[in-house]
Amino acid sequence: MTARFTGKVALVTGGGFGTGRATALAFAREGATVVVAGREPRDLRETVKLIEAEGGTADAVIADVTHGMDVIRLMKTVVERYGGLHIAFNKACLVGDPKPLFDMCEATWGENLATNLTGIWLLMKHEISHMRENGGGIIINNSTNISFLEGRVGFGAYAASKAALSALTKTAAQEHIADGIRINAISPGDVSAPGAPYGQMADDDEIASAVVWLADEESQFVVGHDLVLDGAVTA
Repeated sequence: MTARFTGKVALVTGGGFGTGRATALAFAREGATVVVAGREPRDLRETVKLIEAEGGTADAVIADVTHGMDVIRLMKTVVERYGGLHIAFNKACLVGDPKPLFDMCEATWGENLATNLTGIWLLMKHEISHMRENGGGIIINNSTNISFLEGRVGFGAYAASKAALSALTKTAAQEHIADGIRINAISPGDVSAPGAPYGQMADDDEIASAVVWLADEESQFVVGHDLVLDGAVTA
C-alpha cells in the first residue's frame, strides 16, 4: 500500500513538542518529507530524531513566526531543500500567563496577537504565495475550542487571538480555493501537550489524526471549516 503523502513535503510549525510533534510523526509515517519549525533547536532536533528512527525523512528549521524575515527564510529554505511545499500545519501558538483583562499588560496582549494571529497570517501569506504558483496545496491552522465557548476566565487575549484566527482561516479559504489551495482549521480542547492551559482531555495523536485527515484527499470537499475536537467536554 502506498502511503498517502509519498512525494509530498509537509511543514509543521510548532513541531518541537505536543500536537505539533505528533502531527509531524503522523505525516512522516504516511510518507511525507517533514520540515519542523520553531524557536527551540533541541525540541526540533528531538522530533527529527524520532521521525528518522522510524525510517522517515525530516528536517528542522529554527524560525520565529512573529518575524516576517524569519518566515520568508523558512519558506525559502523548505522550497530550496525539498523542491516545494504541499502541506502546512500552522501549529505555532502562545497561551501566555493567564490573567484577567483588567490586570493584563499591553505586552502580554501584544505577544498573543503577534504569535497566534499575525504570525499565522505571515505563514499563510507566504505559503499561499508559493502554492498559488505551484498547483495548490493544503493549509491547516491550529485554533482552540475556547472560540466556541462562552469564554475562559484569564484567557481573554488567547481566546481573542484564536477567534480572529478562525475568522481569518474562513476568509482565506474562500479567497484561495479557486487557486487549488484548501484551507481549514482545527479547534482542539484540552490536550496533553506541555504548557496546555487546562488539564488533559485528548491525546496528541488523536488531534494529529484529524490534521492528517484534513490534509488528505478524503476531505477534499471540506473547505473553510473549523473542526472542533473536544469530545463535547467544555469544562
